[in-house]
Amino acid sequence: MADKTFITCAVTGSSPIPNHPNFPFRPDHVASEALAAAEAGAAIIHLHVRDRETGVPSQALDDYREVVGLIRAKNDAVILNVTTGPGCTWMQSDEDPAVCGPGTLMFTAERRLEHILDLKPDMCTLDICTMQLWGGVAINLDPMITRMGHMIQDAGVLPEIECFEAGDFVFADDLMAKGAIPKNAPFSFVLGTKYGLPATPEAMIYSKNQIPRGAPWTGFGVSRHSFPMAAQAVLLGGNMRVGFEDTVYLRRGQQAADNADLVRWGVDLVDRLGGDIASVEETRAMLGLKH
Repeated sequence: MADKTFITCAVTGSSPIPNHPNFPFRPDHVASEALAAAEAGAAIIHLHVRDRETGVPSQALDDYREVVGLIRAKNDAVILNVTTGPGCTWMQSDEDPAVCGPGTLMFTAERRLEHILDLKPDMCTLDICTMQLWGGVAINLDPMITRMGHMIQDAGVLPEIECFEAGDFVFADDLMAKGAIPKNAPFSFVLGTKYGLPATPEAMIYSKNQIPRGAPWTGFGVSRHSFPMAAQAVLLGGNMRVGFEDTVYLRRGQQAADNADLVRWGVDLVDRLGGDIASVEETRAMLGLKH
């Protein structure tokens, strides 16, 4: 185990809204959930935004500005880690396999990073997978990710490298070798997607062994795998991610009241394993982030 474990809370995500009475999607609700999660012990808040009326995922710059502004008005210390995932989804047309179909969302690097360059959060995620994902294909090819990686660094933002399957680690090595991602980049392992890394201890150990020695990392599982994989990550010296993006359940049949509820379970889990939670300032030091 690490000397200290930091917790990331992913408060809303971009998947279809689950059956939960308190799932946040309005900007004020997302911000209040983020603030409560920070109060409960999360050092990092991972942010997506949604349409305030329908709850569908949003890519609007004004929505990002509003959520970040509401959080920063009440908490200027918590680390904000904002998504750059939207804009890499390709759906195949039924009529012509060479043509994209309904649901395709492909952006330029500049469009995918519009909110990052505008807001300059502490961190942002950088998905580097190209794989079948959620009914389509996530496409993150070398020219796009290389350009995004340089733009993120030029903006003074720290990218967190999101790895979904085994080939991503080889890609990350190549990106790091040419300076497209920084040597101190933290990694995040996404376990449990259907065609990606499985949510198993073996996959977590494998993932840990593929990244540069000493690199900060977080391992997490989706859906029912959330807390089992959180425990594996902590035991292997990594960090924890919880939140409604990944699951709305504490355990089978028991929904969390809110994101802060999940964070409190995470804090308790680390404590029961004999570990300690890193504060925001300690997490900044671990990641090399300035305030």
